[in-house]
Amino acid sequence: MIHQRLDNFLRKRRCTLLGVGPMSLNCVDAAIELANEHEVPMLLIASRRQIDSEEFGGGYVNNWTTADFANYVIDSDKKGKVLLARDHGGPWQNIKEIEAKFSLRRAMESAKASYSADLEAGFQVLHIDPSVDIHGTPDVDEILDRVFDLYEFCWSQAQKLGKEVIFEIGTEEQSGSTNTQEELDYTLNAVQKFCKKNHIPQPTFVVIQCGTRVMETRNVGSFDTPVRVADELPAEIQLPKMIEICNRYGILMKEHNTDYLSDEALQWHPRLGIHAANVAPEFGVTETRALISVLEENGLTKLADRFLKLAYDSHKWEKWMIKDTLATDRDRSIIAGHYVFSKQECIDLKEEAHKALSIKNINLNLYLKKHVKQSILRYLRNFRLVRSK
Repeated sequence: MIHQRLDNFLRKRRCTLLGVGPMSLNCVDAAIELANEHEVPMLLIASRRQIDSEEFGGGYVNNWTTADFANYVIDSDKKGKVLLARDHGGPWQNIKEIEAKFSLRRAMESAKASYSADLEAGFQVLHIDPSVDIHGTPDVDEILDRVFDLYEFCWSQAQKLGKEVIFEIGTEEQSGSTNTQEELDYTLNAVQKFCKKNHIPQPTFVVIQCGTRVMETRNVGSFDTPVRVADELPAEIQLPKMIEICNRYGILMKEHNTDYLSDEALQWHPRLGIHAANVAPEFGVTETRALISVLEENGLTKLADRFLKLAYDSHKWEKWMIKDTLATDRDRSIIAGHYVFSKQECIDLKEEAHKALSIKNINLNLYLKKHVKQSILRYLRNFRLVRSK
C-alpha cells in the first residue's frame, strides 16, 4: 500500500520525493507543515545518532527517543502526509556501538533492537545499511549477507506486530563518486533472488552513489561540478543507465547527500528520473545561521557568542571538514550548531533570547522555523513537488 501510493504519485507527478533530516524540533515542524499545506508526501529520515530508542539513550535531536519522536510526528501530521523513516539503520550506526567496539554479532543484535523499537513506534520506512564496519572492509557479498539478515528480521518483526513497512537498502558509504552499472545490477539481482526465495516483498528504494557528498557547507561530489572526474562517467550520462537498471527490477532509486546542490542541479533530478533524495545538514545549518543572525542584528551579541562557543566546543564539526580547509572557527560553529540545540545551555540562552526579542515583537522559534521552511521549499519546488510562484 505505501509502496503503491508512492509509485503512483511519482508516475502522476514525474517528481522527486524529498527525505528531510529531522535536525531540530523547528525542522520537524517545518517539514510536517509543508507536507500538509501542499498535500505532498514527505519522508522524515531519522539517523540513529539523531533519534534512537530509550535503550540507546535517545538522540541529539530534541532529546527524543524513537517513541517520543514517532508520537509527536503522528499527532502533528493531521493529513497523514509524512512517512516516518529510519535513515542508516544497521550495525555501528549508533555512537555507543562504536565507542564500545562491538563485535559484528553484538552490533547486529544492537541494530535489530533499534529496528524493533522503530517498528513498534510506527516507522514505515527502514533503511538497511550495514556499510559501516569498524573492524575491517567487508566485500559486497559479506555486506549483502548482513542486508539479508537484517531485512529478514525486520520483515518478520513487522509481520508479528501487524505493521506495514517498506525497505530501503544501501551497501556502501557515500563517497561523492558514482556506482558502476555492474555493481548495481549484481546487488539488485542478489536482492531479488533473496526476496523471491523468502517470500518477502522487494525493497522500495535502493541507495545509489550519484556523485553527491557533503563536506563543510557545500556539496563536493561530482554531480554539480563542470569538472570531469577521471575514469568516471559524468552523472548526467551514468544516472539514466542506473535508473534504467532500477526500473528493470521495479525498485526506486534514492540519492543521499543532496544538500547544497544548485537549483539547476536539483531541477535535473525529476528530469533524469531520480525517484527520491535525502537532505539533512543543510537544514540544520540554515537554522543555525538564522539564530546567529537574529541575535546579532538585535544587539544580543553576547548570546550569539555564547552559542558560537557552545557549538565550537562540541567538536561536532570535525567529521565535516575538508583537508587543508580555510574554514574559520565561526564556520566550524555554524556547521556544528544544530548538534547543540537540545543541550540545556542552548535551551537557556534561547529562552533569554526569546524574552529579549519578544519585546520587539519577534517570535524566535517562528522566525527560525520560517527560515527552515524556505530552505525545504527550495527542494520541493525544484523537485516538482510544489509549483513555483
